Order: sequence, then C-alpha cells, then structure tokens
Amino acid sequence: MDDIILYEKEGDIGKITLNKPEQRNTIDLPLLKLLGEYFELSAKNRDVCVIYAANGKHFTVGADLKYGYDLLTNKERLAEALEFLESWQILTRKMIAHPGIIIVGYHGWVIGGGFEHTLVCDYKIAAEDTRIMLPEVGLGLFFSNASTKLLPRIIGEGRAKEMMIMGKEISAEEAYRFGLVNQVCPTPSLPRILKKTANMIISKDHLALKYAKSFINENQDLSIESVLARESIAMITTGQSEELKKRLEKFDKKE
Repeated sequence: MDDIILYEKEGDIGKITLNKPEQRNTIDLPLLKLLGEYFELSAKNRDVCVIYAANGKHFTVGADLKYGYDLLTNKERLAEALEFLESWQILTRKMIAHPGIIIVGYHGWVIGGGFEHTLVCDYKIAAEDTRIMLPEVGLGLFFSNASTKLLPRIIGEGRAKEMMIMGKEISAEEAYRFGLVNQVCPTPSLPRILKKTANMIISKDHLALKYAKSFINENQDLSIESVLARESIAMITTGQSEELKKRLEKFDKKE
C-alpha cells in the first residue's frame, strides 16, 4: 500500500511522489490519507523545501470516479464516503501547516480535486504537456480544498468562474498567463527544473522563508495595522539571527 506514494529526503529537500502511474494517479481514500501523513512526516523532518511530483504520464486525473460512485451509492459505505470528502479538506490544512516551501510539478492531466489540493503549494511549475480542468459542476459534484477561495485569489473571479462553471480546459501556457503557475518548462526537463528550484530555495535564509510563507498565506485577511505589527516582530527576529550576520558579512566582503 505504501508504495502508492513515495517519500525521500536529501538534506533539506523532501520529495513526495504520487506513484500509481498505471491508474493515472487516481485518488481514493487510502492515497489521500497517506498523502496527508507524508506531508506531516515531511514537516516533522523539517524539510525546508518539498518537491511534490508524480510518476507516469499524468500528474493525476483526480478522484477515482468509480470508487467515488460506489461510495455515494452504497449506503453501507456512507461513513467511508464522508471520511473521503473530509480528507480532502484535512489534506489542505496539513499542507498549509507545513512550514517548508512546497513546489509542485505538473505534467499531463491535472483534473478536479487533483488540481485543487495543489493550490496551496507555494511555487508551481508546469511541463508543456500540462492540461488542467475542473469538471465538477458538469458532473454534479462540488469543489474542495478551499479552491472557491484560493483560485479566485490567484487568478481573479472572472477566470476562476470560467474554469469552475464552464469547466474550461487550460494549457500550461494559459495557466502561466493567468498567473496560475510560476513557470513552464519542456516536459523532459521537469525533474531537473524542480530539483534546481528546490536547491535555489534552500540556499535562502530558512527562518525568513518560514516567515514569508506564513505571512503571505495569512496576512491577506488581516488589517494593515495587524500586518505592520507582525512584520515588525519578524524583522526584529530575523535581524537578531546568527545566519543573517553571516550572510551580511559575506555580502560586505564582496563589496
């Protein structure tokens, strides 16, 4: 069971990989719960950066619809159905709570909840063959993972409604133009670009990275005065760190 998701750690970088390539990385309750457990493990391991990727032709085609249909139509599996639905939301909470920077690498199809749960990732890279689609409304389902808040925040209400209501498929280039992904790369280069980006991230000050992630996530819903006060504390805390002194000393020598 555990090999449906792989986790490895190399220094300050963790890597979580969906590993059901023959099933197009479809998501059911066991995978969803295990994914949350690995993000928790990564946080406990103090991974400064996490690469979230997938093996196979597609990142994920989202929820296993045959599995979901059986859950919804079998009264004896009602408890499991409710747990499955709530596990999507629990996963988002765990990913937001992770203090490290999560970078996701899309390729192939990225559909429905398989896309929505990645909206909380801090940096998104799409291979050129990426196709993103949110088909829920057309199927009579609904969205998960705070996507009704996060997607409009990232790309604006108009485009979010187009994706969610119309179920419009978008390409990697469109996703980049919308600001939905940070960069697009040739499909064969995706693993290398993910590793290069992770190395770039961990080269930065780790305490400042932690503050940057949490403040960007949290400060949008606070008053300006609250944000100013929080920033003041963070500036004082980072300003007293030994790491800052070392970095400034190196910068001063370069001058």
